[in-house]
Amino acid sequence: MPRQPMIVGQPVLVVVDFQKGSDDDMTADEVGIEIMSGGSARIARAERILAAARDAGIPVVFFQEVHRPSGIDFGRELDGAESVHCVDGHPSTELVESLRPRPDEFHIVKRRYSGFIGTEFEIVLRALKAETLILIGGLTDVCVHYTFADAHQRDFYVRVVGDCVGGSSTARHLAALDAMEYLQAGAVLSTDQIIDEFGDPGLSSTTRTPLEVAL
Repeated sequence: MPRQPMIVGQPVLVVVDFQKGSDDDMTADEVGIEIMSGGSARIARAERILAAARDAGIPVVFFQEVHRPSGIDFGRELDGAESVHCVDGHPSTELVESLRPRPDEFHIVKRRYSGFIGTEFEIVLRALKAETLILIGGLTDVCVHYTFADAHQRDFYVRVVGDCVGGSSTARHLAALDAMEYLQAGAVLSTDQIIDEFGDPGLSSTTRTPLEVAL
């Protein structure tokens, strides 16, 4: 399968659940889910990517997983390894201070792992004429992976910044990255690669379409 260009058409940066529970300062007992170490470093990389996207005029969508204190909207999420998490009003549920939307950006609350389930995400993407989604955040093997797969099945080009996502464990993180790369060859990028691409002066005027890629 030939690799596509890093960015095809209109890109959108998707910041998945960079909530305060992502930081190394909180324990799994406080957050309700296991998260691999290195959260503070991933937040720092996300800050760089977000700044580069804003400088390049690339639209940004922020996701925040939130559940009602009653637990009515957890569904089957607690059937596996996860305990109660992302409860509305809990400190770990709030977005990281440095990774919050500006007034002209998009903030979408979700109740499920995939950003497409029960949200306005696809409506926003169609309005933005998005073609390539760049995912950062967590968890690699849960919300990032399922959002990636749902975007893939909707015919978006999808990229994931491998050193700016964190999984429930290192092994699951690596397995999820491999699964996403299986779906779209060349999908897994580094922070430096995507920042360099965002800095390409030709990006804002790109006309790279699927037809032209095929040629």
